[in-house]
Amino acid sequence: MSTGTTTSGTADRRAAALGALAQQTIELPSWAFGNSGTRFKVFAQEGVPRDPFEKVADAAQVHRYTGVAPRVSLHIPWDKTEDYAKLSAHAAEQGVTIGAINSNLFQDDDYMLGSLTHPDARVRAKAVAHHLECIDVMRATGSTDLKIWLPDGLNYPGQDNLRARQDRLAEGLAEVYAGLDPEHRIILEYKFFEPAFYSMDVPDWGTSLLHCLALGEQAMVVLDTGHHAPGTNIEFIVAQLLRAGRLGAFDFNSRFYADDDLMVGSADPFQLFRIMHEIVSSGALAPDSGVNFMLDQCHNIEPKIPGQIRSVMNVQEATAKALLVDADALHAAQQSGDVLGANGLLMDAYNTDVRPLLAELRESQGLDADPMRAYGASGYAEKIKAERVGGAQAGWGA
Repeated sequence: MSTGTTTSGTADRRAAALGALAQQTIELPSWAFGNSGTRFKVFAQEGVPRDPFEKVADAAQVHRYTGVAPRVSLHIPWDKTEDYAKLSAHAAEQGVTIGAINSNLFQDDDYMLGSLTHPDARVRAKAVAHHLECIDVMRATGSTDLKIWLPDGLNYPGQDNLRARQDRLAEGLAEVYAGLDPEHRIILEYKFFEPAFYSMDVPDWGTSLLHCLALGEQAMVVLDTGHHAPGTNIEFIVAQLLRAGRLGAFDFNSRFYADDDLMVGSADPFQLFRIMHEIVSSGALAPDSGVNFMLDQCHNIEPKIPGQIRSVMNVQEATAKALLVDADALHAAQQSGDVLGANGLLMDAYNTDVRPLLAELRESQGLDADPMRAYGASGYAEKIKAERVGGAQAGWGA
């Protein structure tokens, strides 16, 4: 069966892929460099950062060897510091900038029954004030995105009024939205379960989208690839949000059962490819698309910096494969009803070994073709293990 693919067409797609990959950026989470674990134990590692300055320095290592990770997300209050201008200057010295600012509403006793949806107006006001503080951090660091994930929800039927909680949520988000500067965005995350198990207050993309539409043009949806029920067609959600112009960001990770926060592409690399195919085919990979590609992972048993490097490489590989899809031939197969031909075109791209292409890209940028090898040979891991002795290591809650 002929797909219409030609040698010249393949060369053109390869050249275009190199150009697009050279512009791709992936934002790193500061918390990925701290200690983390399961519900049973947090596992400590040698050389783990003790403050946001050391987290930024570690994140900069990922950018140094991959060339595509120039931003670092902060988590407040985990990354709270007395001088955010100093932290921003430190990031610049390391060759990176501050990315999204993440609020934290899940480690305060006041929020046991909710934050922005809490029945008590005092607690709701406290949650709003925390977000306004995060906006101040954005101003001090040059960040433009306030990422909100709400742990709010109910464990039991009758515990609270479902509709009233949505009303409170809308009111609280509107207060936060009113505090944004013109260049700022709220990017609202969703999660279908946990820590609440009967009903989460923002359980799905539809709920997040409804609130964003009500807020205005500066409110967008964040899609965390781990925050869905098993079997959910995530690329369909991506397509719908892109169609609505409301996909603001990804939190890339991977899972086997639920929100495992494993390295992106480790459990289902084909799903990551399908997602990136929707991104590429919609033109959303372009730097001016408004879609921020971010990682949201915890490296419990693997070393932190190599875990982030491998994750970035996984996203790059999925993106490269998506860029190699013969879009014209695919469209022709779809229009003619050639089911197997259309599927075969996707599978041909997915099965392409893009590692030589990415090695060529890195070498053209003056980087080592193998970021994992280059980092391993740098001696940085041994250096931080020797230097970071004493003090409190960063981790969940710090």
